[in-house]
Amino acid sequence: MASPTSPTLPTRTTTLDEDAIPGEDTSEVTKLFHERLQAWKHAVGYLEDYLTVTEKTHNAHGKEYERVLKTVKDPLKEGHHFDQSLGGIAGMFENIRSNTQGISNSHYDTAKQLKTAILPIFERLHTEIKNKTKELTKGAGKGSKAVDKARATTQRHIELLGQRAATFDSTGGKMVANDDPYVLQRGVIHRLHKQIQEENNNRQDLISVQNSFAQFEAHIIQTIQHGMGQFMQVVSTQAEHTKNMYGDMVGTAQCIPLDFEWTGFVQRNNTVLIDPNAPARTVANVRFPNQDHRSTQPMIAGSLERKGKIMRSYDTNYYVVTPAKFLHEYKSDDNFAKDPVPELSLYLPDCVIGAVSGQKFNVKGKDVSKGKALNTFSMSHELQFKAHTAQAAIQWHDIIGQAAGGSSSSIPASPATDKGSTPVSPVATNEKQPAPIQTQGLEGQKDVKSPGGPASAGGNADPTPISAAPASSVPGEPGKY
Repeated sequence: MASPTSPTLPTRTTTLDEDAIPGEDTSEVTKLFHERLQAWKHAVGYLEDYLTVTEKTHNAHGKEYERVLKTVKDPLKEGHHFDQSLGGIAGMFENIRSNTQGISNSHYDTAKQLKTAILPIFERLHTEIKNKTKELTKGAGKGSKAVDKARATTQRHIELLGQRAATFDSTGGKMVANDDPYVLQRGVIHRLHKQIQEENNNRQDLISVQNSFAQFEAHIIQTIQHGMGQFMQVVSTQAEHTKNMYGDMVGTAQCIPLDFEWTGFVQRNNTVLIDPNAPARTVANVRFPNQDHRSTQPMIAGSLERKGKIMRSYDTNYYVVTPAKFLHEYKSDDNFAKDPVPELSLYLPDCVIGAVSGQKFNVKGKDVSKGKALNTFSMSHELQFKAHTAQAAIQWHDIIGQAAGGSSSSIPASPATDKGSTPVSPVATNEKQPAPIQTQGLEGQKDVKSPGGPASAGGNADPTPISAAPASSVPGEPGKY
């Protein structure tokens, strides 16, 4: 640092004839220096206050960061979903806790250093300025009081000389020896000499103080610079630590592999999560209670043609005879497209079964698919069916007749009748036999027609033996075509 240069001091113009008692205030310079020391003392006091409040602020920041730490101090909710090893979310939060605690501690350390290392520098400087003020008061200030006292003494003797000189003129020179103006004049000169000595001594003291002030102020500035440098080092170190800790938090978060948590989650829950390589569920592989109960297995199922009531043309539908003795009609055998609710349901024990005529046979009864209440008021309808082959018609006729005449608990092992069996198909006496139509026969088999006359419901018609139905074309489902 450059050494302070001595400023050009003001000079006073002197004349040969000077007043014995100058009109200047001897304490003016002392007061000026005193005010300047007060200014420096207040400036240093401002720095002390700044450091004190800064220290308290860092202490408060330490407490505030402890509050921040509490937001991530508790274990993570549902923390078992995160991998507890380093490198994941749990490790990231542990890093955040550690760095946040470090930031809090750095603020406490900064506050401690400001209070114990930096603030005393300015407190000592403040004390030095106070001591300089005392030195000024006891030194130059005391000399100024001596000058004022000497000037007052000289002033009294000059005034006494003036009184005695006036008396000399008025009395014609007659007076006592002690009032002789000559004696008084020599006394004034003596006291004026002492006054000037005090003035010169005080002047020399003030010059010394004035010269020392340049060095003292340089010392003040150097001390301030040193203190502020130490202050900057402390707070910048804390700021650098805070920056590094925040950088470590961010770096830890950015280093987490994108699939780290998911991979660990899958490994921990591999018994619960869905295996993407496993095949999808199918209805065919699903089992449920009573799925294979004997009452759920159809006695015969397949497609038949039924003659319409209005258009008189045949429509193909899917029909099932169940062990519960119902003949259900469906649009198709698809269980998935829509809810498979029967379009038509006949309770076979209440129906009249006609004889087989080629591929055709008829059933007369009421549709009970809408419920019991509507069934009471519904009319009986004669439904004319046509199988794909004559043998299929015989098979359907035999099983329908068996369901109509047998008990509810009797479920045949196979819906196809044994070869040479004689089914009985009761029909109403007043019912007309449906006219036979040309149908396709089974490959390698001849069509077998039932006797031409309809059988009565009471079984008055003589039974005619018919050929046994062929085995089902669908394995495990007898009679399905």
